[in-house]
Formats: sequence, C-alpha cells, structure tokens
Amino acid sequence: MSFVPNQLFNPSGNDDVQARTIIKWNTTWLFNLNNTKYWRAKSLYTIMIWNFWIPEKVSWLGEDSVCYQKDLSDEERRAYDGILSFLIFLDSIQTVNLPNFSDYITAPEVSLLLAIQTYQEAIHSQSYATILESVVDSGKRDQIYYFWRDNEILLERNKFIGQIYQDFIDNPSDDNFFRWLIWNFLLEWLYFYNGFAFFDTLADQQKMKATDRMINYIRRDELTHVTMFTNILHEIKKEFPEMWNEKIIYDMFSEAVEQEIKRSQFILGNKIIWINDKTTETYTKRLANNRLAMIGLKPLFPDEVKENPYKHLERLQDNNMDKSNFFESTVTNYTQSSSMKGSRDF
Repeated sequence: MSFVPNQLFNPSGNDDVQARTIIKWNTTWLFNLNNTKYWRAKSLYTIMIWNFWIPEKVSWLGEDSVCYQKDLSDEERRAYDGILSFLIFLDSIQTVNLPNFSDYITAPEVSLLLAIQTYQEAIHSQSYATILESVVDSGKRDQIYYFWRDNEILLERNKFIGQIYQDFIDNPSDDNFFRWLIWNFLLEWLYFYNGFAFFDTLADQQKMKATDRMINYIRRDELTHVTMFTNILHEIKKEFPEMWNEKIIYDMFSEAVEQEIKRSQFILGNKIIWINDKTTETYTKRLANNRLAMIGLKPLFPDEVKENPYKHLERLQDNNMDKSNFFESTVTNYTQSSSMKGSRDF
C-alpha cells in the first residue's frame, strides 16, 4: 500500500483500537483519549502538556548581555553565535516539517503528540529570538540568523537535512518515509547535543547562565520528542517489518555523525575550555552508539567510545533529575520523570 495523506474528514473510517496501526490505517480522526491503542502516548501527552513554559519567564538574560560583551573570549563568542544559528535552523525546519509528517500518522493519539511538538518547536524559535534580542546587539542579529547561508560547511549540512524531508514530500514511498522518520530521530537525538554541551560548559564556568537555563527548558522538550520518535520506530518495526531497513539506518547514522563532527569542530574549535576536536568527535560517536541502542541496534563505534568526555557537566544537574538521564539519555521532567523511565514502546 502506498502512502497517501490522511483525509481531513473521514466518516467511513474504522476506530477499532485493536485493528489500528500507526501509519496506513483508515481512521475517522476522532481524538478520543479514552480509547487509545498506544497507551504510553497518553502518558507522554500529559508530560508534554505539563512541560509548558514560555521564554519570557526565564530571567537574567540582561546579565548574559554583559557577560557576552565582557567575559566571553572571541572563540566563545563565535561559537555562541554559530551554535544559535544552527539551533534556530533546526527548530525552524521542524516547525514546518512536523505537520507534513503528521499527515501520514494514522493513530490519533500519536498525532496529538506531534501537534504539541510543533507548538513547542515554535516556542523554541521564540526563545532564540528572545536570547538574541536580550543578549546581542541589533546590528549583529541578522548575521547570526543567516550565518549558515554564507558558510559552505553549514549550508551543506542544512541543505542535506532539508532535502531528506523534501524527498518524501515529493515522492511519498515507503523508503522515503523510513528515511524521513530516521532523520527526525537523528535531528532530535544527535544534532542538538554538541550545542547543548557548549552552553552547559559556559554555565559551568559561571558564564551565560540565563541562556543555559533557556537551553535546559528546550532540552527537556527535545527529550520528549526523542521518546516519541523512538516509540514510533519501535511500532513501525513491529507493525511494518518490511519497511525496517538496518542498512538505511546505519548509512544515515554514519552520514549524520560525519556531518555533526565536521560542523561542530568548525564552530567549536580547540580554544574553549573542556572542548576540543577530540572531545567533539568522542561525544558525537558516543551519542550515536546510545541512540542506536535505543532502537535495539548494535553500536556504530563499538571499540572507539566508552566514556563521556564531558564529565564536568554532571555538577550542573538538578537534584530532582536522574543523573543518568539529564544530558543525553531519556525523557526527563522536573516533576514527572519517573513516569517515563524504562519506556520503549507506546
């Protein structure tokens, strides 16, 4: 069966929970959270709703403005600008991409999660705008927004991401959908985290602490997004095993790791305390191994990566958050983290 977008109104649909599949099902599109097949989606929905926040509630960005001008080195300031530019792109393209993706999800309870994620990605874009307005001089803001446009390394990466999403829109085949799904997983699970580690490293040195606080709220949202895409992948493997293609997964992971190392080393360089080309490579490969384990696959770099090179970040963890989870592992929440521990399937 080929992919076709969902009908907006489908009175002849079948809402039988036992027969429902996560894609390629004939549903009425009635959102009934008391009648769901993927019951963990309902739990995740509650967590995502409770995670509501707005950037205006994050205080002290004015102090970051002073720090940005007086306390950051030239290398730190360049990295701050470049990472924000890339994160702005990621959340912008996700805000536009997710409604297209949702058009092919046929479990209403999962589609609700994608609607919340779309809203959260828009909040993240607002957050970056708030950071720039509060921290960076007005004459420099457009340079940061479009830093990727004038740099060959960043432009190549952004084009690659955009093309994978566009390929499915132009040709909605099973393979293109699977690539689209894997790339959503990689974008949420790999591409943000070298940037997050940089902001955490600054905060560990008592620099740009308000920016890092904003980033922590964004990361908390991203971890719920990752949980959702991990679960979608498990359901696809179970319900549509003919679509599951490990060669595609490993090829895409290899490409993503190579690009992320190249991009992050270009932005971060070797003149930031605790961060250098080696730690960037090690951290990225370690992330890839962890992400593959979450979908039941063997590591891509089994003999190269063992320890987290950013041990210094552990001291930043909130006392209410699970140490093993905060920086990279599973969805966490300041009040409800226990409800998601160990979750693999919806």
